[in-house]
Amino acid sequence: MQQPVNPLPPNQVNPTPAALAEVNLALREENRYLREQLHAFQTEALRNDAIMQRHQAFDLEIISSSSFPDLLASIFNTLRRTSELDIVTLSLLDEDGDIHHVMNNLGVPLDEFPQLQFVETLADLSAIFMAQAEQPNLVLQPVMGPFHANRHRAQFPSILPQPQSMAIVPLVRNHNLIGTLNLGCLDPERFYQGLGTDFIMHMASIIAICLENVISNELLKYIGLTDALTGVYNRRYIDRRLPEEIARARRHGHALSCLYLDIDHFKNVNDQLGHLAGDEVLRETAHRIKSELRQSDALARFGGEEFVALLTNTDLNNALLVAERIRASVANAPFEISHHNPLPVSISIGVAALLESDRHDAIEPIAMQLLAKADHALYEAKEGGRNRVVSFETA
Repeated sequence: MQQPVNPLPPNQVNPTPAALAEVNLALREENRYLREQLHAFQTEALRNDAIMQRHQAFDLEIISSSSFPDLLASIFNTLRRTSELDIVTLSLLDEDGDIHHVMNNLGVPLDEFPQLQFVETLADLSAIFMAQAEQPNLVLQPVMGPFHANRHRAQFPSILPQPQSMAIVPLVRNHNLIGTLNLGCLDPERFYQGLGTDFIMHMASIIAICLENVISNELLKYIGLTDALTGVYNRRYIDRRLPEEIARARRHGHALSCLYLDIDHFKNVNDQLGHLAGDEVLRETAHRIKSELRQSDALARFGGEEFVALLTNTDLNNALLVAERIRASVANAPFEISHHNPLPVSISIGVAALLESDRHDAIEPIAMQLLAKADHALYEAKEGGRNRVVSFETA
C-alpha cells in the first residue's frame, strides 16, 4: 500500500513551529488553488451547458420555422444572440432570380432583412472558397480570420457594422453550394485559422436543410396562389394578402388602395371569337395591368374577367392615376389575337382606399369593406358607360 507523502523535508524529524506553519501555509495555498480550479471548471461546465442548451433551442426554433421571414428572423436574431456574435448575414444562390421573385410576390418584406443577399452566379458565391476548390474531392470548410473589406465586403454589406474577425461558412445541400452563412465579430481574436469547425459546420448543415425546405414550401405556396392562365395571383392570394397589407399599413402609417378591374363586354369575345381568343385577351390584359404596377403591388385574377390590384403605400389620388394609366394602356392599342383581326378591348376600374377611420377596427371586416367599396365603384363605372375609372368616394 502506498504511504502518504510527508510534506516535510526528510532531515526534519522534529519540525519546528515555524516549519509547521510554513507547511500549513503551503497546504492552504494549494487547497485554495485547487478550489479555484474546481470553481473555474464548474463555471466553465455550466457556461458550456448553457451555450449547448441555447443552441439546441435555436435548432428547434429554425426547424419549426414555417415561413421564410420566420427562418430569416431566427438566423439573424436568435443565432446572433445565441452565439454571441455582432453580425450574421446570409448569401443565397439565386441564379434565375426565382427565389427573390417568389418571396417578393408573396409579400415577404425583403427590405426588412438587409443581412440577406442574393447571389446571381455560382462563381461569385464560390470565389471565397477558390483556394479549397483547387483540391479535388475536398469538403468545403469555413474561411476564417481577419476581415478584409476588399475580399469580404460582398458577405458583409457596408450598411452593417464592419467585423474585425469573421467566418464564412459554406451551406451545402446534396453536394451543391447553395449559399454561405457569414458570421462576424468585433473581437479580432474570435475567429482565426485553425479554430475547430465541427460545431459551426453542424450548425450550417441544419440551416442549409431548413433553408431548402422552407424555400421549397414557399415555392409550392406560390404555385397554389397563382392563376395558371394569366400567371398573376388568384383570389385566394388576395384573401390572404389584403389583411397582411392592412396590418402593415397600420403599423407603418402607410396608405393602401385597391383597384377592382373588369374587362368590358368580355362575354362577346368568347361568344364571337371562341374561348381560346378569350384566353388570349385575359393574358394580354393581365400583362398590360401588371406593366403599370410596381413590384411591391399585387395583382390577382379574381374570377372570370375580373382582376383586383392592391397598391401598397398609395393614397386615393395616386391610385386613380395608376388606374387611369391602366385603362389607357388597355384601350389605346388593339389586342393582337391569333387568326383574328386586331381586337379593341377596354376595361372598367373601381378604386377605393383605406381610410384613417379604418385603422382602428378589426382587420378582416375592413378588408371585406375595402373590396366591397372598390366593387361598388366598378359597378358605377359600368353603369356610367364602361371604359372609365370611378372612385368609391365619388361613386
